[in-house]
Amino acid sequence: MPSPFLHAQWRRLLMLNYAVEPARLQPWLPAGTEIDLWNGQCYVSVVGFMFLDTRVMGWKIPFHTDFEEINLRFYVRRNDPQLGWKRGVVFIREIVPKPAIAWVANTLYRERYATRKMWHQWQEKPEQLEVEYAWKESGKWHAFGIQTAPEAMDLKAGSEAEFITEHYWGYARHGARRTVEYQVEHPSWQVYPMLNWHADIDFGTVYGAEFAHLSQAEPLSVFLAEGSEIIVNNKTNILL
Repeated sequence: MPSPFLHAQWRRLLMLNYAVEPARLQPWLPAGTEIDLWNGQCYVSVVGFMFLDTRVMGWKIPFHTDFEEINLRFYVRRNDPQLGWKRGVVFIREIVPKPAIAWVANTLYRERYATRKMWHQWQEKPEQLEVEYAWKESGKWHAFGIQTAPEAMDLKAGSEAEFITEHYWGYARHGARRTVEYQVEHPSWQVYPMLNWHADIDFGTVYGAEFAHLSQAEPLSVFLAEGSEIIVNNKTNILL
């Protein structure tokens, strides 16, 4: 059995979840997938988190084990003839501070990584946890952050947070009839009760005119997931 492509920890995943019209996502929708809705609503999420203890094919690459990632993603599902419905995510754009990471992901997994200057801060206080992520795009720093209660809680079955976090497949468009599929393994994540949040993101500059309206929109929800160790398995190319 082949070794997984990547082992790592994904930690302190800050998620801003917005409502969008499904038609806006059609240019990124991989062949053989369809938009996955929650209570009839189509979501995109801005997600910031830390990669920690990263190993590619079992190897730690010097200076590439711990780094930030910020992505814009949406939710899909695919009806596998053998396994039934698989729930996954499609990335519109992913930002990291390491050019080598972006090159590998774009080349092997048909993702849409870009390299930017980034920073983060985590502050653990007795009364609250503070997490913030930021990156520099077109000469401006974009940032979002959250303050939460200090203790994480289990996900509620059937909740929006469960829907957002529990998509265990990645999909990428590779032409009109080809799709890249890969499985992501991790346990169910705990989430922190939110106290306050902030965001200063120019969506038009970062993600294009299709998403510029989100700069003035209120997210449907904001939450922080603790994360866990994860495994990204090797890709499969699906030809339809």
